[in-house]
Amino acid sequence: MDLSSLIQGQVSEALIDQLAGQLGGADRGQTAAATSGILSTLLGAMARNASTPDGATALNNALERDHDGSILDDVMGMVTGQNSAASARTTNGAGILGHILGNRQSGAVDMISKMSGLDSGQTGNLMAMLAPMVMGMLGKAKQQNGLDAGGISDLLGGFAKQEQAQNPAMSLITGFLDADGDGSIIDDVAGMLGKGLLGGLFKRR
Repeated sequence: MDLSSLIQGQVSEALIDQLAGQLGGADRGQTAAATSGILSTLLGAMARNASTPDGATALNNALERDHDGSILDDVMGMVTGQNSAASARTTNGAGILGHILGNRQSGAVDMISKMSGLDSGQTGNLMAMLAPMVMGMLGKAKQQNGLDAGGISDLLGGFAKQEQAQNPAMSLITGFLDADGDGSIIDDVAGMLGKGLLGGLFKRR
């Protein structure tokens, strides 16, 4: 199972509507754009983290402990906070983001806000809602394919390369993830942004 198919199976029109509603009636198109950007950013960051043996082992351990993919059985409940079957660790979006992005989290929020048009508060909330789903998707792929740490690293690395080839935003995201983390992430990324690109960056997806 490749991650792109798994993502497409989860990110439905109904989910985008639900996410927009949870953000206080956010614009649906902006919510869809931000969702695409967040998923690409989180999976790209996880691919980067898992590219080292220690990083891959840490991610594999987290999946085995807290993320078996069962959260995907009730994604709507997860988004609204009503998935009572999921543990607090499984649904702790803020904690997951801390592990995946570390000190790059605020820069990621700024970047995706600029890409999508959502404000930074909405983007941060959306990112926290989607983080458990991303871990659930990876956990489901691990379960279904019997992946170990090396297999997870290969799966994420393949996804990142595929996205790089198909999604023009991925080069911006990769640049952000590879930046120096000095807090001026948007300045680092700005040089790669062509005029007029931001508005339609994710529209084709």
